[in-house]
Amino acid sequence: MLYLRLARGYRALDLGRWLLTAAAAAVLAAFLLRALGRALGDPGGASLPRLLWCLPPMAAVAWLAAVTARALPAQRPERIAGLTAAGAGTRRIRALIAGETALACVVGSGCALLAFLVLRNDIADASLAADLGMGTPLPAAAPVTLLALVPLAGGLAAAGAVDATERLPGRPAESALPSFHPLRIALPLGLAVIGLALELYGLRPGAAQDGRPIDLPAGLGSASAALLVGWSLAAAGVAVLTAPLLALTGRLLALGRPTPLRLLAGRGLTAQADRLGAPLAVLALTLAVVLTAARQWTGHPGTAEMLPAAEGVLLVGCAAVAVVFRLIEIRAARREVTGDLLRLGTAPGLLVGAVALRTVAAGTVLLATGGLTALLAAGALTT
Repeated sequence: MLYLRLARGYRALDLGRWLLTAAAAAVLAAFLLRALGRALGDPGGASLPRLLWCLPPMAAVAWLAAVTARALPAQRPERIAGLTAAGAGTRRIRALIAGETALACVVGSGCALLAFLVLRNDIADASLAADLGMGTPLPAAAPVTLLALVPLAGGLAAAGAVDATERLPGRPAESALPSFHPLRIALPLGLAVIGLALELYGLRPGAAQDGRPIDLPAGLGSASAALLVGWSLAAAGVAVLTAPLLALTGRLLALGRPTPLRLLAGRGLTAQADRLGAPLAVLALTLAVVLTAARQWTGHPGTAEMLPAAEGVLLVGCAAVAVVFRLIEIRAARREVTGDLLRLGTAPGLLVGAVALRTVAAGTVLLATGGLTALLAAGALTT
């Protein structure tokens, strides 16, 4: 009943967040049910690899649930104030947010299960028979047990969106280390340099004769162990460097004797670097991997597979939605500062221009990190 009362106060943004979470959970549930259908039709087949293919979309849905749960109190502070006034503590409010996210995942999973059962009722096309496991009995506990993973992952990710138990999701936590702390720059930079050195070592002349190449799934060709390890380390280093690069870009905007536009844009980007760095890094990494796979499939017709392509669309979609909700969270957190600037006589056009300049600067960092990651991934793949 509590969730129904909360839903009565939903606005368009709340409803969109809930529906997007449910839709992502439905797609993840469809992947899990496809793995179940394949296992029913081919009991002796490779069931474990099919389930492993469901881990990337499950991680994407959990990431989406965590970001949306973190942004919820910033979007609806009056709801948090009302629950606090009613006697709800921090843990209970976090449990309510996690339960709301898990409920959206349950609805999405239920819709996917309903479609799965309807299609199994001899109305699906013959091409879907193997994916649905048609012609074999379906144990009642199997889909329920498998689909329980979806709300469990979403709820736990939403509950653990903030590390500090005394701080509610959506309230900015102080970073343990500033953006320009030597450790925050040295460690990822070292990872990137080591990964690049390993990849260059794997690309040296005659490297193809050293060892046996590893065949990659989904028609992505093959690569040596040095290339794969090198790309992984370099991609991780570039991803962790995203936040310091955003802070550096903000400082460069405000360098020297900046105009009010550059000063507002630079200081704002520097302050938002830590909170914006993680979702932008995930989006850049996801786009790089998906674009590299698409390039590989385009260059070798007939190697593309439907499941990896669908998972790539889900990964990019979840990463993009996570960035949007993190931007909404940042905007809500800066609402008071924006109001103070307007009361001091700041022109609204100046604030809009500062937002546009920050967007261009952050987009430049995203293109640089994503492009470098995609370039390294393309170099790691061989045919």
